[in-house]
Amino acid sequence: MQKVVLITGASAGIGKATALELARAGHTVYGAARRVPLMGELRDAGGHALELDARRPEDLERAVATVVEEQGRIDVLVNNAGTVLHGAAEDVPLDLARDQFEVNVFAPARLIQLALPHMREQGSGTIVNVSSIGGEIALPLGCWYYATKHALEAYSDSLRMEVEPFGIDVVVIQPGIIKTGFEDRTAQDLREISGATAYRDMAQAMAARAEAQLGENSPGSDPAVVAAVIRQAVEAGKPETRYAVGWMADKLLELNRTLPDREFDKLVTGTAKNGTVKTGTPK
Repeated sequence: MQKVVLITGASAGIGKATALELARAGHTVYGAARRVPLMGELRDAGGHALELDARRPEDLERAVATVVEEQGRIDVLVNNAGTVLHGAAEDVPLDLARDQFEVNVFAPARLIQLALPHMREQGSGTIVNVSSIGGEIALPLGCWYYATKHALEAYSDSLRMEVEPFGIDVVVIQPGIIKTGFEDRTAQDLREISGATAYRDMAQAMAARAEAQLGENSPGSDPAVVAAVIRQAVEAGKPETRYAVGWMADKLLELNRTLPDREFDKLVTGTAKNGTVKTGTPK
């Protein structure tokens, strides 16, 4: 069955891959992002491109209104747009922390508020919130990013129970390490925010590692593997509530669920006796 889909963050990475996957599968896809010129491939695949800045409430309202006006319905909302910031908890200015929540939590929440009345009227719908394995685990020097993903998952769990009676499904996607441009500013952020503070040794080491893993040296899975799982959830009669996908996803989640907290801490900070675990920021 062809579905009408709105997906945010569709100009690159997971969002672009998902928009193309769904459009090529025959769904009516509206990709939304700040960088509209980068969505030419989606247009070529028969999709629609909308300009959207997640920080602008009027953009959120216009995106949902456009989809409903042009198609008469909205079947799927994929909240994929996100941002990441690296630095020690003591060092990160709180205005930057608030911005993380604005983009990663409040923008998805507002889009959901806008889409839900239409989905309830239809008696069906699927909300896909792209979280991260960072919605369950946390690594050092990324506390605010992980806080937003933990919040998004708790929000999704409550939402799922609220909207199930109306025939609406809520799905959480938990990507592991994925090869995108999501971490391009990691080293710069670390050095600017914590590179000369009490946390400088950890920050400088993590920045150096991030630089070494850029480009072809980047570990992780192709965004297409996440796109395929999102398509699976969108097309399922009754999707799973969570899908962990991509490099290190299942492994890190299992370690976090089974190891004592301090043992997991040692593992991810590289001080475990059995060696270091070299990962980037999930998603």
